[in-house]
Amino acid sequence: MDDLDTQNIELQLLLQAIHLKYGYDFKNYAKASIKRRILQRLERDNFKNISEMQHKILYDIDFFENLLLELSLNVAEMFRDPPIYLRLRHKIIPELRKFAHLKIWHVGCSTGEEVYSMAILLKEEGLYERSQIYATDMNKQLLKQAKDGIYDIKKLRQYTANYQKAGGLESFSDYYSAHYNHVVMNKSLKEHILFSDHNLATDGVFGEMNLIMARNILIYFNRELQNRALGLFFDSLSTGGFLCLGLKESIRFADCAKYFEEVHKDEKIYRKF
Repeated sequence: MDDLDTQNIELQLLLQAIHLKYGYDFKNYAKASIKRRILQRLERDNFKNISEMQHKILYDIDFFENLLLELSLNVAEMFRDPPIYLRLRHKIIPELRKFAHLKIWHVGCSTGEEVYSMAILLKEEGLYERSQIYATDMNKQLLKQAKDGIYDIKKLRQYTANYQKAGGLESFSDYYSAHYNHVVMNKSLKEHILFSDHNLATDGVFGEMNLIMARNILIYFNRELQNRALGLFFDSLSTGGFLCLGLKESIRFADCAKYFEEVHKDEKIYRKF
């Protein structure tokens, strides 16, 4: 058995240990992505091998929580991929207006930028007051950052440009207060957002959603976990509800694919029928 085989065994044991100790199940995440992040941390902290890191994880909860931030998906940006929000504004929002009350689930919300983007979009379209947004992530530290809604002021130029490209109707600066090196999103954007921890690998459905935003989540899962997650989305959507995936994602191979209509191919937006 060569060193690579031994390392893969160590990785498997590490993921089992994390599951048993802390309840986080990474076994169906894409192995290449998980392994890359583990090895990066191993090298940075000068561990001899993954087994030595495992001992640290099991006996040092602070170390584990810091590692969890690196294992969690943490890619977020205000109005990321602006054409998606243009499509939502002009094509999906008119359909959502038909519902008396809107329920929207942001899956893997990370630090919350895209949740606040949705809140802004709904406000500008006059739908926020009859909407409830559920923002979930498996990482409680990321959820706290999302709930705080505090972001580096250096990112505002890009966020503002995205907002404008996404068809923003107002001045983006109306939605935050600026401080020395950061901005704080307005409290009014948080009134209809509920932040909650949720793990797609182990937890259940959110019922009767009209829109699920699950962008760039599935690409980190293996086929088994992709199928489970898409099944959760299907069970969580009301009839006629919309599912928005990442640009490189698809429901093509899912068991539930036959129950979805592809309504906007380029933006990966589907509708449950």
